[in-house]
Amino acid sequence: MQSSRKASYQETLVSPALEPVKTETATKKWETNEEKGMADSKESTSSQEPLSPAARLFHAPQFNCTILTAIGCKTSINPGVIKMGLEQTLMKHPRFSKKLVIDDNKCGSKSKWESTIVNVENHVTVPNLDPNMDSPDQFVEDYISSLSTIPLDLSKPLWEMHILNVKTSDAEAIAVFRIHHSLGDGASLISLLLACTRKTSDPDALPSIPAQQRAGSHFSGGFWGLFFAMWTVLRVIWNTSVDLVLFAATMLFLEDTKTPLKGASGVELKPKRFVHRTVSLDDIKLVKNAMNMTINDAIMGVTQAGLSRYLNRKYAGDQSEIEDGENGKKNNIPKSIRLRASVLVNVRPTPGIQTLADLMADESNNPKWGWGNRIGYIILPFTVGLQDDPLEHLRRAKAMIDRKKLSLEATFSFHSAILVIKLFGAKASAAIARRVISNTTLAFSNVVGPLEEISFYGHPVAYIAPSVYGSPHVSIDDPFPELLQENDDCPSS
Repeated sequence: MQSSRKASYQETLVSPALEPVKTETATKKWETNEEKGMADSKESTSSQEPLSPAARLFHAPQFNCTILTAIGCKTSINPGVIKMGLEQTLMKHPRFSKKLVIDDNKCGSKSKWESTIVNVENHVTVPNLDPNMDSPDQFVEDYISSLSTIPLDLSKPLWEMHILNVKTSDAEAIAVFRIHHSLGDGASLISLLLACTRKTSDPDALPSIPAQQRAGSHFSGGFWGLFFAMWTVLRVIWNTSVDLVLFAATMLFLEDTKTPLKGASGVELKPKRFVHRTVSLDDIKLVKNAMNMTINDAIMGVTQAGLSRYLNRKYAGDQSEIEDGENGKKNNIPKSIRLRASVLVNVRPTPGIQTLADLMADESNNPKWGWGNRIGYIILPFTVGLQDDPLEHLRRAKAMIDRKKLSLEATFSFHSAILVIKLFGAKASAAIARRVISNTTLAFSNVVGPLEEISFYGHPVAYIAPSVYGSPHVSIDDPFPELLQENDDCPSS
């Protein structure tokens, strides 16, 4: 009778799509390919395995990064539902059921992943909050900020969730994930997150993922087709060469101008503030269609314009004031300012995001491109300053992104980092990465999301706002799952 009541209780909490079902032969089957992929991967993974080069990089003292994601829900969160859902999905993934073990010996310390028994109660925190508190938005911001000062517990798998059942201006409740970056990159983790969600309109169906393809050749055959193909190859070689020289210069000496946006030395050790804003997709598409560009072009141009106006206000009253700029405003920004962003790029052969089953299949068949951190860097210069025509921000952003698409900078930076780790160790690679990032001002990334509204274990999602802390500068992410629905050929991470 007790087991019968327990099964009935689970059926009321966890959707059938998340619940494992046993057959008469007692073999376990799964309702979704994602759950089967997680289970098969876990069974095929030994109790201990070495860290990948990228995972070692993110554990180096100079580059210890953690992903923090806030998920706003349209209803209050039932902790029991969340915990049981995590047990059926997230905790079945091998990375989320292994802890980090450091073996110290005469040859030095070696880090490994080691299987362990995972107790969901040790990973989910539900503070007792006053639903009628003053300034709930400020409380949530302060709570999330405080998490950036607390290291993850190495005695258990490196992830945790905090459930804040407090109503804010844009959500009825918030779930906050903290996941160490060594567990995976944005493309890996978003595939796992989507495996934990369902369509709001169909609770048994997984979210639809937009198909993406690398930008291919559109040249016709014949002489002109061959000419343009050769011209494109020459442009790729030239752009890559220039970008690699600038990348090396940034690593050695080329530093951004010190502005109110640039973090000072040691900024990665200080508490962080995490702020998100939701932008209308219709507005972005209106700009995109009018300017004949991609969504990423529009977002980058708008960001460039916003940063220019922000810096203009911060520099107001400076001696460099000149009468110029947008709408007759004074341009207070110093001339020849250098402001660049480190853009994270997914270098897998398959662009965008994949279903978890496909990603784990790649992990089994070709570990080089499966689960994990498969990201390279490109350095993207921003044109900062007020423009007589505000649309000039969009045009310049598009021109720069189009040029970066014809460059192999991200691929070279990824493979160079792996090579340095193998030859000189993770500390040397982390020192190089930290040097490059310290000499730029911003980090910029985006992850493509689902095509429709989704629910997180039965809780309708209002927004998903990811970010990273532990790197030595500001991070800007495009986290809106509804914002990046459209197929876009700009690299994403």
